[in-house]
Amino acid sequence: MEELRDKEAFIAAQYIVIRLGDEKYGIDIRYVDNILRMQQITRVPKVAPYFRGVINLRGEVVPVMSVRVKMGLEDVEETKETRIIILKADGVEKIGIIVDEVKEVVTLEESQIDRMAYDSKEEKSAFVTAVGKCDEDLISLLDLHAVLAEQVV
Repeated sequence: MEELRDKEAFIAAQYIVIRLGDEKYGIDIRYVDNILRMQQITRVPKVAPYFRGVINLRGEVVPVMSVRVKMGLEDVEETKETRIIILKADGVEKIGIIVDEVKEVVTLEESQIDRMAYDSKEEKSAFVTAVGKCDEDLISLLDLHAVLAEQVV
């Protein structure tokens, strides 16, 4: 029995559940460095429309992007729930992404995750690799490499 629990723990992964509009998305917690309240963002001229600018994070300049705009969703006003999540992906400098709200942290086992086969012509689906089932909720799991890529596939 102990061996079975160890195996389950090994194949389980934790995700930070965020909200963009009415949809819930999951970000693998291994890539999350920090979660910040919204703060002053210094604009940078002549960058892609989804890049909002840069922030100063303890002396380090970190670029910040709007996931909503990158995914082709309409931009909305910031609220008191709006957060900047600082990500540290493999081979990429730290980058901040703006999300509508950080909801919770969930643990999903492999049996709760359905991998997606998608049509690469659909822009939003290119950012989602799988769907996690947690209680009655469906959580779209983000492909951070696609989200952080300079060009949309």
